[in-house]
Amino acid sequence: MDLILSRLEMEKLCIFCHLLVALLLFSFFPISKSRAVETQALLQFKSYFEDPLNYLENWKASQSPCTFSGVICDSNSVEVIGISLANKSLSGEISPSVFSLRSLKSLDMGSNSIAGTIPSELVLCTSLQLLNLSYNRLAGQLPDLSPLKDLQILDLSSNYFSGRFPEWVGNLSNLVQLGLALNNFDEGKIPWNIGSLKNLTYLFLARCNFTGEIPPLVFELRALETLDLSMNKLTGEFPKEIVNMPSLYKIELYQNKLTGEISPEIAKLTNLQEIDISQNNIFGKLPSEMGNLKNLTVIHLFQNNLWGEIPEGFGDLQHLKAFSVYLNNFSGEFPQNLGRFSPLNSFDISENNFSGAFPRFLCENDNLQYLLALDNNFSGEFPNSYSTCKTLIRFRVSKNSFNGTIANGLWGLPNAVIIDFADNNFSGLIPSVIGSSSSLTQLYVQNNRFSGQIPIEIGKLSHLQKLYAFNNLFSGYIPSQIGQLKHLTSLHLEKNGLTGLIPYELSNCTELVEIDLAQNSIGGIIPEPLSSLTSLNSLNLSQNLITGFIPEGLQALKLSSIDFSKNQLSGEVPPGLLMIAGNKAFYDNPGLCIDGSLKSQWRDGLGICSFSGKHGYVLGKKTFLVAVILSLLCILLTGLVVVTYRSFKREESRRRKNLEKVIENDGKWKLESFHPTDLEVEEICNLEEVNLLGSGGTGKVYKLDLKNKGTVAVKQLWKDDGAKVSIAEIDILGKIRHRNILKLYACLSRDGLNFLVFEYMQNGNLYCALRREIKVGQPELNWHKRYKIAVGAAKGIMYLHHDCSPAIIHRDIKSTNILLDEEYEAKIADFGIAKIIEDEDLNCFAGTHGYMAPELAYSLKVTEKSDVYSFGVVLLELLTGRSPIEPQYGEGKDIVYWVSSLLNSSKLSEILDPKISKFAEEDMIKVLKVAVLCTTTLPSLRPTMREVVNMLVDAGSTNTREKVKNYGNKT
Repeated sequence: MDLILSRLEMEKLCIFCHLLVALLLFSFFPISKSRAVETQALLQFKSYFEDPLNYLENWKASQSPCTFSGVICDSNSVEVIGISLANKSLSGEISPSVFSLRSLKSLDMGSNSIAGTIPSELVLCTSLQLLNLSYNRLAGQLPDLSPLKDLQILDLSSNYFSGRFPEWVGNLSNLVQLGLALNNFDEGKIPWNIGSLKNLTYLFLARCNFTGEIPPLVFELRALETLDLSMNKLTGEFPKEIVNMPSLYKIELYQNKLTGEISPEIAKLTNLQEIDISQNNIFGKLPSEMGNLKNLTVIHLFQNNLWGEIPEGFGDLQHLKAFSVYLNNFSGEFPQNLGRFSPLNSFDISENNFSGAFPRFLCENDNLQYLLALDNNFSGEFPNSYSTCKTLIRFRVSKNSFNGTIANGLWGLPNAVIIDFADNNFSGLIPSVIGSSSSLTQLYVQNNRFSGQIPIEIGKLSHLQKLYAFNNLFSGYIPSQIGQLKHLTSLHLEKNGLTGLIPYELSNCTELVEIDLAQNSIGGIIPEPLSSLTSLNSLNLSQNLITGFIPEGLQALKLSSIDFSKNQLSGEVPPGLLMIAGNKAFYDNPGLCIDGSLKSQWRDGLGICSFSGKHGYVLGKKTFLVAVILSLLCILLTGLVVVTYRSFKREESRRRKNLEKVIENDGKWKLESFHPTDLEVEEICNLEEVNLLGSGGTGKVYKLDLKNKGTVAVKQLWKDDGAKVSIAEIDILGKIRHRNILKLYACLSRDGLNFLVFEYMQNGNLYCALRREIKVGQPELNWHKRYKIAVGAAKGIMYLHHDCSPAIIHRDIKSTNILLDEEYEAKIADFGIAKIIEDEDLNCFAGTHGYMAPELAYSLKVTEKSDVYSFGVVLLELLTGRSPIEPQYGEGKDIVYWVSSLLNSSKLSEILDPKISKFAEEDMIKVLKVAVLCTTTLPSLRPTMREVVNMLVDAGSTNTREKVKNYGNKT
């Protein structure tokens, strides 16, 4: 029988032969002759790598291996005993040939991009003492390394190893350092025999998926200096036995499920320098004896259930650099001397109940960069001693009871990224020195008693993104210099005494997402250039003295929140804005009116315009004179109309024939069809405002009933930018086919006019459907419909990510872009900013506030996981019935934060939409778990959309799952 070997099998056979020959050569020839074997092994080892830095350039057959970069030879035997290639940007795989080096004692290749598996031939290197392959991309199961009895340092951390955690590590009795952290091992307990490694000084087993309690034998490692079991699922009480490890200088047990109290005996660990037991369920008071640990440099106890006062002894620590106890229940006065004698760099005591005077010496040694003390009960004036603390990067003391003025120096912090004085009783002016805070991205001064004018120097803060100054006593004009803030996304100046006009220069702030100027005394008109702010999502100008018309161009923006009520506006309300915000957003503007042809639901509280046009006029006393003049004109013109009627009809007939000629003969209209549809150009272009469905960033959408051919939706694109953006939509939707992706029937264009013809979705978009009621108190969408929508939308996105080649990232997943047909089947729409991964670098800002993944705040690199996050927000909308951004969540907070805060406090009942039947609660909680996974902060921890679909199907009740599976089979 013939044997047919694959290329891979042949390669493995060759490697085995090389190893066998090498071992024979080592056995029968002296060292001088074995050098060629070492050279050959190293050259084959090199051939498996890509070396962008050319670090291995001098690895040549003509050279002695002892001259190779990163190769170490024994000074006596001249044999290769070490390879040191850490952090050399190498990629590729590890060739088994390297393990024919019989004298190899160290292999250090950490911090590269090496993939593949660890060859089992590694066990041939019986002299190996150091093996460091950490921070690479190695995967698969680890081979049994028990034969490596001389191994002292083993570090395989931060790879992708899977399978069971290797219990054989307990057999490596000479180990001094062990690192297997940050891998994908199966869930399981810490092997008890790790406690038999009596020489261990370093144990790094973070995020190994451990469960259960820490084996008691581990605490008998008396030589251990670093204990890191963080980011696991360990349970039980904080181990009292830890005090039996006298050499410990670092304890890392954060992000587990430990409970219990901290024993006073912890003071026995006199060498302790760093302790991080944050993000557990540890409770009780901190023992005062902890203040005797004089070598402490890092104290991280945040997110636990600790209470009482901070030990006074902490104020005498001389080496303390980082102190973080936020999100606990500490109270009382804070040790006044903390930081006075130490190089304190980071300090966070937020969300506790500390009271009294604020400590004065945190920046005594000019090293403090992070000062966070928000949400406590501190009172009195804020110490002037911080006015010279120019090292501060983040400075937040909001939500306390401070009063008085703030020293000028605290407004001018050249390195500060965040300055936050909000929610106190501060008074006084914002001085011109604010212009010195040149690194500032966020300034929060809301809910205080600051007064005077907003200084023009605010325009010097070229990096500023968020300015929150609402609910103060500011007066005077809004400085036009705000227009210099090119990166500004949020401007909140509501509830002040501002006067003057809305600066036209605001239109220069092209990244603005939110503008709120409500409840001031601002006059003048709404500047037309605001219509160019394509990122704008929310605009509130209510309760001012604003006059004039509402710019029609605002309809082109992606606005989800508008309020122009209680002003002195006049003219016709643009229909697109009316559909976005409803009539309440325009109440108490006596001069505003709406088109009489609009549905009656929009008429409450608004007058009917006497005639349509760019701006209608309200019938009433003020328009009586206009009506009289128009009547006289009509009488005078009647005769002229009669005389010219026949010639007019002849001209009209000629014009229609010319139009038909252009369409049929001149070929100027370009019609491209993507689905079999019999469309007529003239019919598509015959759009009426009465059929307007909505308006967005790329154009207006109309409902169109075709003659004997059903109903379609037609998008008339804005000229120039709108048409350019929608090229992506045409390219993508014209090629893909899926029942959960909106169908694009055709594209029609000529002379700058562009129309897209889509399938019509009877039930509109998900955002509106969630807010509609069948009758008072009864929502349109019950849980069965919401679940169906969730699965359908997920399947559509999964198709884009996993079944399109190359994959497509939508980049603007939100409830308004999920459309519903008459059976409430969900379809993903609006691909105007979607991108094909392979075609271009996804590094430009896009998306909608409230749906954008948190990583986009510091990186513009968009991945499929950004879509997953946005879909998670949509799931939360379906579950809660709420919007992504609501004032109830708190300043700067969103629905993800609100849900997580209730989950942490076990208030599940407050999360789920109260309008949904309690019988659905169990299924809703299952979907909630999926939503939480999708909105995880780290992109790498979010599931793929294929995994999301599977989880959603599993989350449904038995009957629902069957329906969904059958539904999926039709796709």
